[in-house]
Order: sequence, then C-alpha cells, then structure tokens
Amino acid sequence: MLVPRQPVPDLSVDTLDHGSFDLAADGAGFATLVVFYRGLHCPICATYLKELGRLTPDFAGKGVKTIAISSDGEDRARQMADKVGYPDLRFGHGLPLGVAREWGLFISTSRGTTSIGIEEPALFSEPGVFLVRPDGTLYFASVQTMPFVRPHFQEMVGALDFVQKNDYPARGEYTGAV
Repeated sequence: MLVPRQPVPDLSVDTLDHGSFDLAADGAGFATLVVFYRGLHCPICATYLKELGRLTPDFAGKGVKTIAISSDGEDRARQMADKVGYPDLRFGHGLPLGVAREWGLFISTSRGTTSIGIEEPALFSEPGVFLVRPDGTLYFASVQTMPFVRPHFQEMVGALDFVQKNDYPARGEYTGAV
C-alpha cells in the first residue's frame, strides 16, 4: 500500500506525442496528476479523460502536470487519445502490469467484448488517481476496483486553491499501531 508523504514507485512509460515520461523527472511545480485508466475498451474512461483533458489547462495554472496511462499498446492508446480529443493531455501507454501492482492498482481479466464492441485485453488494470509531489512523495491517492465512482477533477482543481493557500499537508500518513 502506498502511504502519503512517502515515495511512490518509479514510473516511466512512453507517451504518444510527448516523448518518454519519467515521473521522477517530470518537473511539475506543485505535483503531477497521474491518472491510470483501464484502456480503450472502457467507455467510462473516455468520458472521464475528456474531463481531465478539458481541465488540464486549469491544473497547469496551479502547477500540476497531467498524464493518463494504461497498459494498452500504442495503437489502442492513440485511438483513445483521438476519442478524447485534447492534445495537451499526455497519454502514456504500455504500462507493465507489475508496475500497476506496485502502485496498488487492481488487475482484472477479460470478459470479452464490451458494450461499445471493443475487446478487453486478457489482463488490464483498474483505475487509480494519484497526485505526486515533485520530490516523488504521494500527496493524494484514489484506487478503484471498478470503472465507476471516480474522483471528480473539477473538485480537485478547486481543492488545490485551498491546499496551496494553506500549505495543507498530505493526510493518511500514520502507519503505527492503532
């Protein structure tokens, strides 16, 4: 389990149009928002990433860089990026499932063709949203076992005003006995 204020695992993937992504070298002013999505087969992911793409300039204005990452190969990632339609949103692809597990993501098996007629990969990760500070420590995390009920990006943009104004610390850091 990842712990706030502690280092996150290494994360490096190729992106579609922005070169190689290495979280440790991303250089965000306040944080990098890493959004792991299920893949091209997920219609909920496409809608979710459209919202992220729309708000990417707002995040950038608060010192937050955004990236959407899946285990899909380059072709399927390109199809998703085209469907989402926001060129400023970075799309990473080829996430190894072992790395997904290190990040605490749940792994699912294929159930065949989805409601939109796209075949699910044999194995893929379920969604996760992470806000990682420039020093590589976790600030915020939300991990799901299903494609439903994810954090709202508009709420996150608004919360960043409070967080930054008040130097609000990452919470959930206690790991001692209870």
